Amino acid sequence: MNDALQRFLFEHTPLRGELVHLDATWQEVLTRHDYPPAVRARLGEMMASCLLLSATLKFNGTVTMQVQGEGAINLLVVEATSRRTVRGMAQWQGEVVAGDLHAQFGAGRLTITIDPGTGGERYQGIVALEGDSLADAIDTYLDRSEQLPTRMWLAADENSAAGMLLQKLPGTDADDDAWNRVQALGATLSAGELLALPAQEIIHRLFHEEEVRLFDTEPVSFHCSCSRERVAGMLHSLGQDEVMDILRSEGAVEVTCEFCNKRYRFDAVDATQLFAPLPPDVGTTRH
Repeated sequence: MNDALQRFLFEHTPLRGELVHLDATWQEVLTRHDYPPAVRARLGEMMASCLLLSATLKFNGTVTMQVQGEGAINLLVVEATSRRTVRGMAQWQGEVVAGDLHAQFGAGRLTITIDPGTGGERYQGIVALEGDSLADAIDTYLDRSEQLPTRMWLAADENSAAGMLLQKLPGTDADDDAWNRVQALGATLSAGELLALPAQEIIHRLFHEEEVRLFDTEPVSFHCSCSRERVAGMLHSLGQDEVMDILRSEGAVEVTCEFCNKRYRFDAVDATQLFAPLPPDVGTTRH
C-alpha cells in the first residue's frame, strides 16, 4: 500500500517499529518546487522522518522538524500532523553537492517542535546537527534529549520517499539483547529495498524470526494548512502603516506560501478591510 504508515510491535520485548512510504504525497511536493537532486533527497528523508516521529506520539496536533545551516542548504522545514498529513519545503543557494550533512549544511542545528493543539504545552528541542546523515542526527537527538534509543533508516528519490524507525518503548526496562538484535537486522535493509518493497514484505524479510504484531495501516497524504485567513492575520500583525507602504509601492500585497506555492493577493480594498474597526455589538432588546 502506497502513501501509508505501518506500525508494528515486537511481542514480549519493549520495542516498536514503523515504516512509512510516500508516493503521490511526495509528488505533490515535487510538482510545486523544482529542487536539485541533493536538496530533494534531504527533503524527502525529512518528510519520512517527521511522519515516523509523529506516529510515536499520542497527541492531536503537529510535529515540526527544522534544519537550519550555513551551507548550500540553509533551511529544511517539514510539518506532520496527527491526522497523518505532511507538508515540507527547502531553501538553498548555489550548487548543492551530494555528501554528508556537514558538506551540505555546514554548521547547523536541528529543531523539533511538538504542538499538542489542544491547549497543552508546546515543546521545542534544539540541538547541533551531528552525524553523517539526517537519520544519524535525529537518532542522536532522540537518544540524548529524549532518552529514547532510536534507529531510523531513510531514503528518497525522484519517485518516492520512505523510512523505517525502530525504538525502545518509553518508560520500559531495557532489553539490550533484543535491541541489539533488531538493530542489526534493520541495518541489513538497503535504500533500494526501503523505497521499492511493501512494508509487510520488509517486516517479514527482516524480522521473520521475531514475533511481530502488525497494526492497521494508516493512509498518509499531503496537506497544506495555509489559507487566506491566515495570511490576512499575518498582514494584520505587520501593522497598517507597513501594509499601506507596500500597497503604495507595489499596487498590491502578494504573499506566496513557501510550502504549496499558492499565491494570495490583497489589493487596496482588501487591505482597508483588514484594518477596518469592528462594528459595535448590536443589542437584541426591542423598544
